[in-house]
Amino acid sequence: MNTPQNKNPWYWIPTLNFASGLPYAIIVTVSVIMYKNLGVNNEDIGLYTSFLYLPWVIKPLWSPFIDLYSTKRNWFLAMQLVIAIAFIFVGFTIPANNFFFLTLAFFWMAAFASASNDVATDGFYMLALTKEKQALFLGIRSTFYRLAMLTGNGLIVILGGYLEIKYGDKTKAWSHTMVLIGTLMALITIYNFFTTPKAETTDEYLAAEKTEKPSFGKVFSTFFQKKQIGLILAFILIFRLGEAQLLKMLNPFLMDPLEKGGLGLSTESIGLIYGTFGIIALVIGGILGGIAISKNGLKKWMLPMVLAMRIPILGFVLLAHFQPQSHLFIYLTVILEQFGYGFGFAAFMMYLIYVAEGEFKTSHYSLATGFMALGMMLPGMISGYIQEYLGYENFFIWIVISTIPGLILSQYLTYPTEFGKKEIKEN
Repeated sequence: MNTPQNKNPWYWIPTLNFASGLPYAIIVTVSVIMYKNLGVNNEDIGLYTSFLYLPWVIKPLWSPFIDLYSTKRNWFLAMQLVIAIAFIFVGFTIPANNFFFLTLAFFWMAAFASASNDVATDGFYMLALTKEKQALFLGIRSTFYRLAMLTGNGLIVILGGYLEIKYGDKTKAWSHTMVLIGTLMALITIYNFFTTPKAETTDEYLAAEKTEKPSFGKVFSTFFQKKQIGLILAFILIFRLGEAQLLKMLNPFLMDPLEKGGLGLSTESIGLIYGTFGIIALVIGGILGGIAISKNGLKKWMLPMVLAMRIPILGFVLLAHFQPQSHLFIYLTVILEQFGYGFGFAAFMMYLIYVAEGEFKTSHYSLATGFMALGMMLPGMISGYIQEYLGYENFFIWIVISTIPGLILSQYLTYPTEFGKKEIKEN
């Protein structure tokens, strides 16, 4: 029998994390670029692709079922297979007359499977690895998740743009692109089937099933009994009010022609500028943000990091006003905004860790991230309508204004001054 001990983690940890990051990138970002290329208007893009966040919003509600039925390994293998099938069917239905709602249905299937895959994968690590190895492979997990984001937002978008030029047919290009993505996910699933250990035996699974666990009602109620819970929820929900709208309309802005207020970039250029250089800047910003907090604590960095997320958005106001044809200015603006977002987001995530402190740390963190996803979903749903009404330049001005409430609330939060600061152990 395969056991965690005779399966080298280096064989399966990279692909398991890649299989978590790639679907998220395709569902959240690549779908926007695909629909824009296929002629869908900004209102529908913002509304329906933001609604795809829902599985991550309600993930805490159904995650207990993954603990109750079957093993984590069975769950993530099944969910990865569902994701692969869903992406392939997205590709098959793109040429259809009613492609928009057909492809959305399969993206929905992929989104629910992806959120479930995340839950099962996280649980599997805790079963298959000792605590020492969990700490050792934490950086590897993060690295391959980010590589998956780079692949999805960068290479896949560049591939789609290349096929658009090669075929001279955007429908055919994106149909083939999605089938290729689904095929890649299927190959990863097969690989994971042969390389991941069977960390849960039948006896262990049945024993775990009989173990008394806290009820969801208790976990849920204790979360809402936390001090400052009203302020906490308000902060989580509106902290990214501006960024949630920007995320959905940034690629349409880069792609729309000059006469519509956009910058007229090709799909390949977007894959390079936003999906590659932008993601790299985001990752570097996040790493530096984490280092800064670990050295000085969250309190010192909260305001600078919140401002780092907000100020670079002014660059898009300038881009919309001047519509420069030089890619250099566009590169610099996107890179600066993504770096600032990554740097500032470190403070937000550290605060969520503080919010989750207590008896049910894991469950409360899951609830907090669910509200975080809701804070991304709702503003994103109306972003297209606001952009179409205001135009791009005024839309970006509105984005800057809508970041102010989160900035103000961040100054009323209470938490230990040195929370997040790395403790120096003395020998």
